[in-house]
Amino acid sequence: MASTIDESRPQTDTTDRRDPVAEADAACAVAAAAFPGWSALGPNARRAALMKAADALAARGDELVAAMKSEIGATEGWSRFNLMLGLNTLREAAAMTTQIAGEVIPSDKPGCIAMTMREPVGVLLGIAPWNAPIILGVRAVAMPLACGNTVVLKASEQCARTHTIIAEALGSALPAGAVSIVTNAPADAPAVVGALIDNPHVRRINFTGSTHVGKIIATRAAAHLKPCLLELGGKAPLIVLEDADLDEAVKAAAFGAFMNQGQICMSTERIIVVDAVADDFVRRFGAKAATLTAGDPAEGKTPLGAVVDVKTVATVRALIDDALAGGAKQVTGGDADGVLMPAHVIDHVTPAMKLFRDESFGPVVGIVRARDEAHAIELANDTEYGLSAAVFTRDAARGLRVARQIKSGICHINGPTVHDEAQMPFGGVKASGYGRFGGRAGIDAFTEQRWITIETQPGHYPI
Repeated sequence: MASTIDESRPQTDTTDRRDPVAEADAACAVAAAAFPGWSALGPNARRAALMKAADALAARGDELVAAMKSEIGATEGWSRFNLMLGLNTLREAAAMTTQIAGEVIPSDKPGCIAMTMREPVGVLLGIAPWNAPIILGVRAVAMPLACGNTVVLKASEQCARTHTIIAEALGSALPAGAVSIVTNAPADAPAVVGALIDNPHVRRINFTGSTHVGKIIATRAAAHLKPCLLELGGKAPLIVLEDADLDEAVKAAAFGAFMNQGQICMSTERIIVVDAVADDFVRRFGAKAATLTAGDPAEGKTPLGAVVDVKTVATVRALIDDALAGGAKQVTGGDADGVLMPAHVIDHVTPAMKLFRDESFGPVVGIVRARDEAHAIELANDTEYGLSAAVFTRDAARGLRVARQIKSGICHINGPTVHDEAQMPFGGVKASGYGRFGGRAGIDAFTEQRWITIETQPGHYPI
């Protein structure tokens, strides 16, 4: 079937704007002006406003889903899941407003009451990507707002309409200026992001995206001593041990590798299988992957939709060709039809191949064969990334032992590498970034901790 999707995937036209940097600075000024009022609200007032914002976002659900499908080629299912988790994230943030607490710490000084307090930082910059635009667009602003900050949301050029709808919906329920949106033409992105980071009103940055761009953002922010929360790339391993339930492992691996065409930071990129069950697993997994055909998401008749652009197809194809040239074997796959690319499974991948090391962000997964448990752990850790991971075994204690040896911010035992919940601490280690989104973990990222004392007795000093 020929694709009806525009393969060039034109991005929002903002070329008529005279000075995008000036507009970015203006958004920061608006957020700064709104900060005193928003931060002064009590926790229940902020909670009520955020719950109202969630209702406003839900009311525009169909519009958000349509925007996702048209801008990034998402399937109906992925778009609806984005909406659900985005709403959960906003409502979870609303529930956290009364959990932003301090503590009293015993002091050695007689009559001194010592305490810590959590206070909002000021204006935060949230930079959201295109691949899960509702989830990650909401995540960029929800907990910062709950903590009493105001936020400037830098929209992705590839889904500017989706992110703008989020900002409009939240803005309709929150005080003016609590959320500002910045959009720009792709060519203006470096200048706009640089200006936003440099702006003196911006006190902290959260960014979700590639490791390459994350390093640039962190370096620029460091010049101003501005803390960052960075959730970056991944090369998630899924280990299948010899005592695993292979049927469960196959289901989880297929979901983790190919949901949203593999365009998720947590996507299963490497399946590491011990030799004892490798042939059996590959046979079952190949059969499952062969059913995962790609089709026009507008029609919604296939499990896979479109990748975001033809550049992604070329990147994935290059990784596959390199692996095949090095001796790997293709189990399933085929030619792409424009931006419609079927699920590819490549067996006998080795650490010498680019498919083992480079993030594909597309519908391909490499199968790596391990001698035993220790070798599987070694292979899992042989990567610069460390976001998500998984291990399959019927022995829960063994699974926990293995999980604790894998260097990743997230690890699931007998579950897929793709798993997200609004209340969980989400983030990675190594080149996958630092800091955590979600629940109580987000409070640390989006508040300042202060030490305050009260003296209740006359002072005695040595001089």
